[in-house]
Amino acid sequence: MPISVTKSGDVDSKFARDAWIRALAKTAPIADRGETLPELIARLSLEFGAAPALLSAEASMTYRQLGSRCHQYARWGISQGIFRGDAVALLMPNCAEYLAVWLGLTRIGAVVALVNSQLAGDVLAHSINIVQPKFLIVGADLAPRIAAIRPHLDKSLQCRVFGTSPLDIASLGAELAAVSSAPLSSSERAAPPLDATALYIYTSGTTGLPKAAKVSHYRLMQWTHWFAGMMDTAPADRMFNCLPLYHSIGGVVATFATLVSGGAVVIRPRFSASDFWRDVRDERCTLFQYIGELCRYLVNSPHRPIETEHSLRVACGNGLRADVWDAFKTRFKIPRILEYYASTEGNFSLYNCEGRPGAIGRIPPFLAGRLPVALLKIDVDTSEPRRNAQGFCERCAADEIGEAVGLMPKADGQRAGRFEGYADPEASQRKVLRNVFQEGDSWYRTGDLMRRDERGFYYFVDRVGDTYRWKGENVSTAEVSTALTACRGVIGAVVYGLGVPGAEGRAGAAALQVNDEFDLAAFRAEAALRLPPYARPLFLRIVPMFDATATFKPRKQALIQSGFDPKLIDDPLFFDDPRLQRYVALDAALFAEISSGALKI
Repeated sequence: MPISVTKSGDVDSKFARDAWIRALAKTAPIADRGETLPELIARLSLEFGAAPALLSAEASMTYRQLGSRCHQYARWGISQGIFRGDAVALLMPNCAEYLAVWLGLTRIGAVVALVNSQLAGDVLAHSINIVQPKFLIVGADLAPRIAAIRPHLDKSLQCRVFGTSPLDIASLGAELAAVSSAPLSSSERAAPPLDATALYIYTSGTTGLPKAAKVSHYRLMQWTHWFAGMMDTAPADRMFNCLPLYHSIGGVVATFATLVSGGAVVIRPRFSASDFWRDVRDERCTLFQYIGELCRYLVNSPHRPIETEHSLRVACGNGLRADVWDAFKTRFKIPRILEYYASTEGNFSLYNCEGRPGAIGRIPPFLAGRLPVALLKIDVDTSEPRRNAQGFCERCAADEIGEAVGLMPKADGQRAGRFEGYADPEASQRKVLRNVFQEGDSWYRTGDLMRRDERGFYYFVDRVGDTYRWKGENVSTAEVSTALTACRGVIGAVVYGLGVPGAEGRAGAAALQVNDEFDLAAFRAEAALRLPPYARPLFLRIVPMFDATATFKPRKQALIQSGFDPKLIDDPLFFDDPRLQRYVALDAALFAEISSGALKI
């Protein structure tokens, strides 16, 4: 089929065309071959042998060493009576060993739950219990967290510790040493089918307890080969990965899109703005995976001479806002940015191969039939789609904001567009919207508000529920945040709505992280130039830093729950007093005046 090539603004779309063609070519044979990712890595370990695969501070692995280690974990699992479908929870920090563990165990059909290594206490216990694991493998440094919650875990759960720990947890090392590292044969254990679940990957839990999303072997192959095509990865590539390995982006996409092409992955335990450019330069990295606000952190960091002394050719990721895009690309001399939209459990994704600043992607005309995506008009008050007189949903027009949904296939055997769900069936059902445009159809709800322009480019607007109404107008927290972070002295902003007694809707509030250039009066004047009156924050909270997930998503719920009561908040609080037309300190007396409804806002 011939593919038409057009211009996207002033960006030549030849790169976009080539990227789509490569991605399609790499993913087309997956179903026919039936090869799983662990099988592929085993094959590549023979092909690339002594070439570096995983490079980290504590230990590095060649392809041969990675393959051998995977075989050991597979045989260990067999020796421990782990069968197809059994869950194994994995709680370890970023390291090369982490990947060998889940590759080896998924090769024999186990389902490995990649537990968030930042968790502790009740949330950690919840994350483990919802997948009902047969085994738990924990890194030595994290073992005390397991000891602390052991009474809340199933008594039959068997635990192993990787490394040296004084706690009463059996050591994995001796058991591994007793099994062979030779290639695993199909007679020892047949590989699982592509449709079998390989991993549980958890949602971030920014608004509640984490959910464990199912990820099949097919999706692992689809993700890794699609991104390998999009980034055109090759043996000479080196990916810089400072994202959590328990996350789908850091642990699957960034890592294996490089490995499936014979490249190397440089693993760091976490993101460090001060070390970033030195590491990227010294490790000769050609690729870099970003997420969330990471790029903003780099742009806000002090200038360093080495920040352009790198070999990067592509920065790939999601969450790069329009107000940061050009500064990030220009200051650090990034040749190409590949922004995309996806979620671990989602049934579709979007790719901005054209490099259009701020856009999260588009669907090329030749794939429109394969990727049925729609934007639905939403009732902001209920966060539910609007229905017409016939009971069906309404599509958004160009540049109209709505919730993105993806069509789910009716045929059980069709993999494209399938929603694999969560470990919790009830949570899975809540993500499915039925009878959308016709009787009997089913669509996956992303929970994300987007708009699509006349050229077909999609733009992320907000999360459903984060948009609120004030003075009869809909306010997007993401758009207000973008405007506020452009103000002088503001490093970052988290915007949310707060209920105020006697007032309809929710009043705007913003938590700001600021520097020495921040001036309250100047900020108010600048915000007035950037935002209409109904969107300007009435309440300000100046915070030293934001509480965020490991993927840089701010935790809004704690901010919302504490409201604007100075008794509950130690941070400086301000209120935009309509009588004085300026921000004033929000003390107990003013709080009482607002809360009683005596002060009309």
